[in-house]
Amino acid sequence: MLGRYAFKIRVTLETPAGAGPPPSILVVEDEVGLGRLIGRVLNEEGYEARLETRGDSGLAAALSEPPAALILDVALPVLGGLEVCRTLRQRGLRIPVLMLTARDSLMDRVAGLDAGADDYLVKPFAFEELLARLRALLRRGVVEPDRIGVGDLVIDAGSHRVWRGDREIALSALEYRLLEVLVRHAGWVLTRQQLLDHAWGYDAAHASNIVDTYIHYLRRKIGDTARTRLIHTVRSVGYTMRTR
Repeated sequence: MLGRYAFKIRVTLETPAGAGPPPSILVVEDEVGLGRLIGRVLNEEGYEARLETRGDSGLAAALSEPPAALILDVALPVLGGLEVCRTLRQRGLRIPVLMLTARDSLMDRVAGLDAGADDYLVKPFAFEELLARLRALLRRGVVEPDRIGVGDLVIDAGSHRVWRGDREIALSALEYRLLEVLVRHAGWVLTRQQLLDHAWGYDAAHASNIVDTYIHYLRRKIGDTARTRLIHTVRSVGYTMRTR
């Protein structure tokens, strides 16, 4: 089974964070061989890898000694990966979480998003991609954690202020919540129902057309044009935020 994974990694001579102790990465994977291989690759790249093979022990390890990032399989014994991630978020732990799964349907990705995952990688994968995604997640966690953005659009989550380029944008509370959901999950395709649940906070399938209305408001206020569009429509599904 491990032969399906691309394994051609350069060995770095410096830790990813530069000076100081190497970032600790917790890997929760019940395929022991794959978990050990991920750990070896991480160690060779300058990280300090810790391995757990069950959901309950992985959750306990993350809570007792929070890592810099968590690589979390979805299908785990005792406690599933989605429940592990959901519990961490409920406990207020904001560490970056990269979910691993053998399933790649839209609903699987939405389930990971709902549970609080930051990124999603489908098995089998190339280790170069896993490392690139991990570096991206760690950069998000280190540099201005309250500031997130896509392209030239920036949100300050602490003050609820929004800029596009040098221009500050005035938004209503609801417009801000909708925009923050889109930006925090840039690259994900979000259904109208998911946007309702996250931004409005209630289940109202009959009101899904209100999402389209507020997307129209947001596009106008942030200056989306055909050339500079950030909010994209995915026909018959919903919306996604990306630079192209």
